[in-house]
Amino acid sequence: MLYNSFDEEYICKFAEVNMFRGNPPYINTICEMRFSYQTAALFLSVILLFSCAGKNKGAKEYLSQAGKAYQEGNYSLAKLKIDSIKILFPKSFDEINAGFALMQEVRMAENKRNIVYCDSMLREKYVELNETLNLFDYVRDERYQEFGDYYPKSYPYQSSLNQNSIRSGVQEKGRLFIESILSGSALKHNKVKVSTKDGNFAETLAVTSDGLNYRFSTLNKSYEIVRYSGDSENGLANFIYTFRDQPVSLQFIGNRTITVIMTNAAKKGICDSFELSALLLDIEQLKLEKEKSEALIRYLESRKE
Repeated sequence: MLYNSFDEEYICKFAEVNMFRGNPPYINTICEMRFSYQTAALFLSVILLFSCAGKNKGAKEYLSQAGKAYQEGNYSLAKLKIDSIKILFPKSFDEINAGFALMQEVRMAENKRNIVYCDSMLREKYVELNETLNLFDYVRDERYQEFGDYYPKSYPYQSSLNQNSIRSGVQEKGRLFIESILSGSALKHNKVKVSTKDGNFAETLAVTSDGLNYRFSTLNKSYEIVRYSGDSENGLANFIYTFRDQPVSLQFIGNRTITVIMTNAAKKGICDSFELSALLLDIEQLKLEKEKSEALIRYLESRKE
């Protein structure tokens, strides 16, 4: 039997009136299918409604946890919770916006705390620096240098020309350098190597640049001086600092090799310079971190205006 949508509507109304009793089987089948579709649609709508409500509740919970972490000073956790809202609940716009506002407060508080920490550490470092600088002479040629150098008193800068050895210094901003000094021999050396009896060693990179590798002569002697800093220093000072209580051999490497034993004074000079360099670099890093936090706070405050 053929029927159209009007017939189906009429049949179902007829079936509803007669409670499916005594109707032909095909009529009951049509009506059951129709009721099944309507029930499924209603059920799906309810699921979606509760699903959205559940997600929104989850976003609110994350926002609440972020706020609690912020109040407790756990700024890393607060930022993690805020970032999670955008990822897990991308349609919870109210909570995302509230999280953005909270994030600004978190970043502001975090950087204020960082400034307090840096100030505290800088006070301690400057006390230590004032004591450490008693071990050094400060040398600056105002004609050529904007910043001076610190040379350890344990291995005086001027008298170091009289020995075949290495001397050290620290620039005002913390950069350490080592100079190898060889007199009376035309070796044309451009690197040095230090080693211990058990085979441990460290070696500089070769330095060929004019101004860092130079030679000169007086009436009585000829001198070769090579400066190593940054990459070319290649951990030489750290090695001597590590093995400062052991005998250390020093090799000048050029067109041949000359070996001497480092004196205790030379080793102490390197160790003092190594410690001063680390201290000055820590101070510079703390100052940089403080400046970055201050700049970010100024930016965040400008966003509020």
